[in-house]
Amino acid sequence: MTTGRVEALLPSAEPVRFLTDGGAAVRGRQRYAVPDPELLRRAHRAMVVGRRFDAQATALTKQGRLAVYPSSHGQEACQVGSVLVLEDGDWFFPTYRESMALVSRGIDPVEVLSLLRGDAHCGYDPERHHTAPQCTPLATQSVHAAGLAYAERRKGTGRVALVCVGDGATSEGDFHEALNFAAVFKAPVVFLVQNNQYAISVPLDRQTAAPSLAYKGIGYGVRSERVDGNDPVAVLAVLAAAVEHARSGEGPFLVEAHTYRLEPHTNADDASRYRTDAEADAWRKRDPIARLERYLRRRGHLSDEDVAAASAEAEELAGRLRDRMNADPELAPLGLFEHVYGTPTPQLDEQRAQLRAEIEAEEALS
Repeated sequence: MTTGRVEALLPSAEPVRFLTDGGAAVRGRQRYAVPDPELLRRAHRAMVVGRRFDAQATALTKQGRLAVYPSSHGQEACQVGSVLVLEDGDWFFPTYRESMALVSRGIDPVEVLSLLRGDAHCGYDPERHHTAPQCTPLATQSVHAAGLAYAERRKGTGRVALVCVGDGATSEGDFHEALNFAAVFKAPVVFLVQNNQYAISVPLDRQTAAPSLAYKGIGYGVRSERVDGNDPVAVLAVLAAAVEHARSGEGPFLVEAHTYRLEPHTNADDASRYRTDAEADAWRKRDPIARLERYLRRRGHLSDEDVAAASAEAEELAGRLRDRMNADPELAPLGLFEHVYGTPTPQLDEQRAQLRAEIEAEEALS
C-alpha cells in the first residue's frame, strides 16, 4: 500500500471539533462541511425529546415497568446524529443502548421498550423501519451490518448500513471480522464507535493500548476518523461524510466518537464504584444539547419559542409513554412460538398444541 493511500485512511490527530465546550464556533478551517442550519435545528429538537424519553424510561425501571434500562444520557449527539444522516431506506444496527436513536428514527417508544420490558425479543418491525433488533451480545450486529451492506451493494440499491458499537465491543472478534470483510468487499457500511470511556466498569486504558480506537480500522484498510462525540455539529458533519463515502462506493468508514455515559451502565449498576463525581461533572460541562443551543442562538437559528416547543413536545411524549407503559400489556401466550423458526419443527408444533390445550381447559373452567 502506498504512503498516500495509508495517509488517506488515518484519522485526525485530534478529534474533529466544530464547537467549544461553551458552544462557540471553533476557529480555523474544517475538513468537513458545516451541516445545514435546518438539520441542526432538527438535531436540537430530537436531542431534547430524546433526553426526556431517556429520563422517563429510567423512571419506569424504578416503578417496575421495565426490567432494565441502559441510559444514553450524555450521548445524545451520537444517538440523534447517527439516524439523522441516514435516508429512510438505509439500515440501522443498534445496540441495547440505542433506544433514544430508535425513537429519533420515528419508531413507537413503547415498541422500542418492548425488549427491555420483557414482552418480546423485538417490539418493532425491523423490515418496515429498516432497523435491526437491538443487540445485547457485544459486536455481533457489526457482522450482520457488514453482510447486509454487502448484499445491498450486490443488488445495486445505493443503500448503506450504519452500525453502532461501544468501546468494549472493539475488543470482540466479531468487530474485527466485520471490518475486514467490509474492507475486502467494499461493503457500504459505517461503523460508529461510541467511546463512552467505560465497558461497564472497565476503563479504556484496560481495554487497549492503541492511541485511539479509530486506529483499529487502519490495519484493515478502512478509512477512519475521530470526532468530539459531544459536539452535535461535528458528529453530523463527520457522519454525513462517512455515509457519503460508503454510498459512493468507496467502502466502509469507521468513526470513533469521544463521549461519556453520565448515568450508570444500567439501573443495576453502581457507577460510583469505578468513577468519580468530578469526572462526570467535567463531562457535564460538555453537554451536547447546551452546546448546540448556544451555537444556534448566537446565529439566530433558534428562538425562545423553538426551545419551548421542543420542551413541550418532550413532555407530551413522556406523558403518553407513562400512560401507555402503566397499562398492563395484553400478551398472547401462543405468540411464544412465532418467529422462532421459518418452518416450525415437530417439537415446536407439539409444544404449541400442549399450551393451546391448557389454555382451552382453563377457559372451559372459568
